[in-house]
Amino acid sequence: MVTKVMVIRHCEAEGNIKRVFQGHTNAAISENGQKQLDLLRLRCRNMPIDVIYTSPLQRAYATAEAVNSFRQVPVHICDDLIEINGGVWEGKKWADLPALYPEDARIWNMEPHKFAPENGEPMRHVYERMKRAVTEIVCQNQGKQICITSHGCAIRNLLCWAMGKPIEELNTVDWCDNTAISILEFDEQLHPKVTLANDGSHMDHETSTFSKQTWWKPENRTKATFD
Repeated sequence: MVTKVMVIRHCEAEGNIKRVFQGHTNAAISENGQKQLDLLRLRCRNMPIDVIYTSPLQRAYATAEAVNSFRQVPVHICDDLIEINGGVWEGKKWADLPALYPEDARIWNMEPHKFAPENGEPMRHVYERMKRAVTEIVCQNQGKQICITSHGCAIRNLLCWAMGKPIEELNTVDWCDNTAISILEFDEQLHPKVTLANDGSHMDHETSTFSKQTWWKPENRTKATFD
């Protein structure tokens, strides 16, 4: 018996286009984010989905509602699916972070598994809580088709674990675009397998957030600055 989990990053929010660290900040959805939701809604229209779990933040919940547009399945808020708490980084412009917190900025890009912002959440905690949360969701819904809406850093940690990698290899895992889809399959022993990662094929160049940015590209993981 296989349990399939479709993991979707939230739609574009104001922090994504203004390039500020939004973490736990409940940023509003952008105009382009609404367009992304329309495309996601159509892509998911005929997909079999039995239940949806979402982070409590607006940008993730709205994404869950879009997936649920052509069906009426239960939508559950799960606090452990929330984005990393950036502590003192919250609300700061990405471009300003290297000057404000040079060592933490270097760690974020080069050794993200060591990231532990002041008054925030260590990256290791994100890895463990996403692993725990998704495993618990699968336990409660074995054999079902599950949809989860969450956040970029949280999903990156989840994929790292699901790929069989320790958190020390987090920097080998790609980032996902807004509304990009990944699919995990769990066997009866709750072992995950990634069958699709970070697929944003429902978007074009105009609606993709990543098409207008470069920070997420692998070659920029060796820099201590952000575009």
